[in-house]
Amino acid sequence: MRPPRTALRTSLIASAVCAGLAISSASAGAIPGPAAPGGAIDGPALAKQLDRKVNVDNVQRHLRALQRIADANGGNRAAGSKGYDASVEYVAGKLRDAGFDVTTPTFTYDEEVIDAGLVDAGGLKATADPLEFSPNTAVGGISGPLVVVPEDGTPGCETSDFAGLPISGAVVLIRRGACSFAQKQLNAAGLGAKAVIISDNSDTGPEGWTLGDAASAKVPTGGVSKAEGTALAAKAGAATTVDLRVHTEQRTNRNVVAQTRTGRVDNVVMAGAHLDSVGLGPGINDNGTGSAALLETALQLGGTAKVKNAVRFAWWGAEELGLVGSTKYVQSLDFEQQVDIALYLNFDMVGSPNAAYFVYDGDNSDNTGAGPGPYGSAQIEKTFVDYFAARGIPSEGTDFSGRSDYGEFIKVGIPAGGLFTGAEGIKTAAQAEKWGGQADVAYDKCYHKACDNLGNIDRTALNRNSGAIAWSVGVYATSTEDVNGVPSRAVRKNARLAALRSAPALKLAKPHAHDHVTA
Repeated sequence: MRPPRTALRTSLIASAVCAGLAISSASAGAIPGPAAPGGAIDGPALAKQLDRKVNVDNVQRHLRALQRIADANGGNRAAGSKGYDASVEYVAGKLRDAGFDVTTPTFTYDEEVIDAGLVDAGGLKATADPLEFSPNTAVGGISGPLVVVPEDGTPGCETSDFAGLPISGAVVLIRRGACSFAQKQLNAAGLGAKAVIISDNSDTGPEGWTLGDAASAKVPTGGVSKAEGTALAAKAGAATTVDLRVHTEQRTNRNVVAQTRTGRVDNVVMAGAHLDSVGLGPGINDNGTGSAALLETALQLGGTAKVKNAVRFAWWGAEELGLVGSTKYVQSLDFEQQVDIALYLNFDMVGSPNAAYFVYDGDNSDNTGAGPGPYGSAQIEKTFVDYFAARGIPSEGTDFSGRSDYGEFIKVGIPAGGLFTGAEGIKTAAQAEKWGGQADVAYDKCYHKACDNLGNIDRTALNRNSGAIAWSVGVYATSTEDVNGVPSRAVRKNARLAALRSAPALKLAKPHAHDHVTA
């Protein structure tokens, strides 16, 4: 899953590899063992069959393959890397062997490449990530005294936070929090700052930070980690140089798309997961879990399965660079091809070590964020909620926040839904009470870090979500009636038989004398 409003960029400067302890599923919390497959829930035979056949051991085997691919290719499976290409070949090869019609369509996109990202405060050097839309400095950077904005509840969010500080001509250091990066930068720039450095207030950033748009970008602005920000703050008043420069290059990447050779092609059920990792690690939870669970569902279904609706599976490239693969794919379809897609199911992080059980809030019943999805999204949400409820697993809604590959599908009116076990967000005490795990700890402490490896998985959550994925594919491969009014074969057959039984018997009338009767 990409961070909020992530920038399309690759760093050419050296960066430290994030270290962390692997989190075992045993330490992830006291979540009860998985319920038996095919619990007390009504559904089509295909859904029950897939739920039973998709085995977490096989899903885990795909994760082992992705880990070894990353290990053999520089430790990651990031877009444009050999690790990503090997991941594509692994997934596509499995699908071809299972009888699917498989393609690996290419797409191009612009990516920002970091040429320089450095803060030097009196000899103390820190790595800075230029924020998206930040103006470049000149080669060698710009200099000024370091001014530190005091930390309060809303640091840098009001002009009063800068009162009494010599901001004009300075490099201004501001802690993250309470308002947008753009607002902090605009306030400092309005008072004459030469550059702004924003330091993180947690251990997650500064990857993917943005100023929002070019109009808001007034002075060069970079982000540093919490630890580096704290160290820089101790150098207040020191002569400081900031060097922040990027350029844009065009890249080419691939998706994997596989479709059954059976079923209606004008009412396609589509399910996707992004296949790429970030550059810092192998991406086993994000998003090896979604990719592996989706792959095992596809393999158990098979490319020649007897389905009412064709099923199209997709593994997206360059999601971590801004949902690029899925966006380019939807944009490549004409209107009629978009209408052929009945719905889209998205699976991005489904085995987080401190797992939540989130279902995308199709009807906006939680009344947060962007609002409901297109018509049919509420029905998709209910399919997942009912599946979990039948197994005694409470779930919560999560907003269509724009952070994963459903975005472009929703934009063109395709109903969407899916599952999510949490990223850098913090599990509440109430959530820990009902799901197990640790309160006040991130759902995934290794989100976008090197430690997102095979030890960073909750096997119970992976098992349950894999079953839900299989169930949903089986449900909608059989019928999308609740989403778009297209019923199953059985419903249509029964309707025809009922119409025939209720039709009055036809009687042949004798012709009148003036009727022209021919042999």
